[in-house]
Amino acid sequence: MNKAEFIKIDFDTWKRAPYFTYYIEKIKCKYTLTHQLDITRLRELAQQKRRKFFPTFLYAIMRAVNDNCEFRMSYDEEGNLGYWNYVVPAYTIFHKDDCTFSDLWSDYAATYSVFYHGVVEDMKKYKEVKGIKVKANQPPNFCSISSIPWLSFSGFAQDTYEASDLLFPLIRFGKYYTNREKQVLIPLAVFVNHAVADGYHTSKLINDIQRYVLEADNWLT
Repeated sequence: MNKAEFIKIDFDTWKRAPYFTYYIEKIKCKYTLTHQLDITRLRELAQQKRRKFFPTFLYAIMRAVNDNCEFRMSYDEEGNLGYWNYVVPAYTIFHKDDCTFSDLWSDYAATYSVFYHGVVEDMKKYKEVKGIKVKANQPPNFCSISSIPWLSFSGFAQDTYEASDLLFPLIRFGKYYTNREKQVLIPLAVFVNHAVADGYHTSKLINDIQRYVLEADNWLT
């Protein structure tokens, strides 16, 4: 992947500037949208090609996130507002022996096979390493994603106790299940800072994830 680049926003010409200011200064609003995604074909293909589900689904999520700059927004070290040209996945791994978790990150690649093998190798390398952060040098251009594989849910809420300058989304997905129509569905929740994304943008992100999942025949190799 090319070098990560932070693109500063020209606040004077940015069409979202008044909305950003409104939700940052007046109504400090964050929200979560939850949706059930159809992963029937994705799961079939992953099984046929002997691919692990988590890194495969993670790829579809990251493709969609990197298609939408609203979910790559951040502040740089000097406090400038902008967005990254791409973000990498930061995700959690679970330790069954003591029921703790660790945060791990992997590089991003637009090519599925490259992305998949990178994530699989990182998960294998760090699976026995304990601690909240187990892989050093996590870059600032990341997107937080984690799984709750023990439960299917229809709603999800998440927030921090104190105000923060967090602009990137928090994406969570649960246990997949089969409905009456024999579709395999998975609950996915996206926690968003309203300053950077409205319902339209978050709906587009979720719909883009669903599109990549449905088009898995085109990329899952």
